[in-house]
Amino acid sequence: MPEIKAPLFGSDGKSKGDISLDAEIFGIEPNLPVLHQVVTAQLAAARRGTASTKTRGEVRGGGRKPWRQKGLGRARHGSIRSPQWVGGGVAHGPKPRDYTQRTPKKMKRLALRSALSARASEAAVMVVDNIDWQAPKTKQATALLSAMGASGKTLVVLNSIDGVAARSFRNLPEVVLAEPGHITPYDVLWSDQVVFTSHTVGSIGKSSGYEISDEDFVKDSDVSKDEGGES
Repeated sequence: MPEIKAPLFGSDGKSKGDISLDAEIFGIEPNLPVLHQVVTAQLAAARRGTASTKTRGEVRGGGRKPWRQKGLGRARHGSIRSPQWVGGGVAHGPKPRDYTQRTPKKMKRLALRSALSARASEAAVMVVDNIDWQAPKTKQATALLSAMGASGKTLVVLNSIDGVAARSFRNLPEVVLAEPGHITPYDVLWSDQVVFTSHTVGSIGKSSGYEISDEDFVKDSDVSKDEGGES
């Protein structure tokens, strides 16, 4: 299996050469059918499922037959709340439901590895050696991404102890933060590039058995873009 490398940068954005990546995580052949199924399941789980319409039995009124059955030359009706009437019930309309799909853990892991491998093959994976900032400043985070050449939507993977770095990145509109054990395939595919630290890049794959839920990060605007095409 060929060696997979990613550019390595310091916390000031200066290049420090390359770093080797785990070929089992970043160097596999992406399994597109599995990737599609897992991403679809994640987006489905993010749906609220609260849409609801009233049937003819739930709409108020309509208890009396509007006119007699025969003799008037008009169509027969039993209630003014039937679906063909204005103000009537809805036939086969949506009701609250759970859109969650069951996805095996092996498929989730394979989908995550496929997404990361796809980004690595596009040279869209970058690593920062050590973010040793003393105080949280958004200006520092912006300067780092600019020096690295990371423009557009960026996924930054940090540990829970990287509080200063997290507070520096969190106000940037096109940056999403995640911990190694909570990265999902949708996060990776949503971003134009993925930025790891030297501590988090080795943790990927060891704690990736996430459970898809409606708490997974999904932007409503991003979902609409995916459904209607990138704008």
